Amino acid sequence: MPVIPLVLLAALLHATWNALVKSADDLLTAMALIGAASVVVCLPIVVLAPLPRGAALPFLMGSVALHGVYNLLLIGCYRDSDFNQVYPVARGLAPPTVAVCAVVFVGERISTVQGAGLGVLTAGMVAIAAGRGRASRRGLMFAALTGLAIAAYTVLDGIGVRRSGNALGYTGWLFVAEGLVVPIVWWVRRGGMTAVRRLPRPLVVRDLGAGVLSVIAYGLVLWAQTRGALAVVAALRETSVVFGALIGAAMLHEQMPARRVLASALIAGGAVVLAAG
Repeated sequence: MPVIPLVLLAALLHATWNALVKSADDLLTAMALIGAASVVVCLPIVVLAPLPRGAALPFLMGSVALHGVYNLLLIGCYRDSDFNQVYPVARGLAPPTVAVCAVVFVGERISTVQGAGLGVLTAGMVAIAAGRGRASRRGLMFAALTGLAIAAYTVLDGIGVRRSGNALGYTGWLFVAEGLVVPIVWWVRRGGMTAVRRLPRPLVVRDLGAGVLSVIAYGLVLWAQTRGALAVVAALRETSVVFGALIGAAMLHEQMPARRVLASALIAGGAVVLAAG
């Protein structure tokens, strides 16, 4: 099964479910329903798939914690900013962060080509962050923190899924565990079962659907990480910023000036060059 087309599909699905979150009036409720959907979808996997090996458990637990933080950061990221401005910043920050950490902590070297890709990607993020749009400093700060969380859990999951012995089992336990974090926060803050009864059915259907998309998107990435180089898979995922720019204009009716489109393309292209170099 080809890795690259499936990673590109995962990028499109990721941009789509994030846009659905952005379009929600109540972001905490949307994220809680997405988490609940991931739990429901993945419970059969937990029951039927082999357990991850013990060597994968520290990485799995660390990833669960980081995914919980990431989901909460998304709420702050999308609260008062244009989707096609903060989404590329959040997604684009991960590849250079991973590259820098590899140099500083692992002793890896960055080639000239990779350095060029890093420069192009960084230029794209600066252009997006500095351009006109409805992105507050607070929104950009949350976007940056979200990018750091993405970088951290990408590394943990890349190692963990390879040590697990079974990508499906690892995926199931990851989504069941991290899917409970935001629903628990929502349950405590909104009043439990009384708040559940008040949820409009169309909203529930939409956000549960977004949760299914999120499971498929990241499940494809975890599978791809068992077949291809981690850096390549991680970088190809960042083509989601191009999808995000287009979805922001078409679905959310946000402005999409040429500068923002070009900056999104620079981020995606720089990420691919960074991995391929």
